[in-house]
Amino acid sequence: MLKIDSKAPIKIYTIPTCNDCQFAKRYFNEHQIPYIDFNCEEDVKYAKVVLELTGKRIVPTIVIQNKVFVGFAENLNEISKLLQ
Repeated sequence: MLKIDSKAPIKIYTIPTCNDCQFAKRYFNEHQIPYIDFNCEEDVKYAKVVLELTGKRIVPTIVIQNKVFVGFAENLNEISKLLQ
């Protein structure tokens, strides 16, 4: 299992109406994986961070240490393996 550094927790950039975002947060909660949720609708600066990280405006964008994932469902296997 990847040791999640408390100084660099998982970051997830979301919007409230995104089903994939809700799925990701539910997955992390069910597996007791700490994360910080950045609501891109609430604060436009988070949307700018997503654009800088990915070159796209797609949520969820998930940052686990230095790895950036665009979308959750399509990256679930890789994320799960990384966190085991």
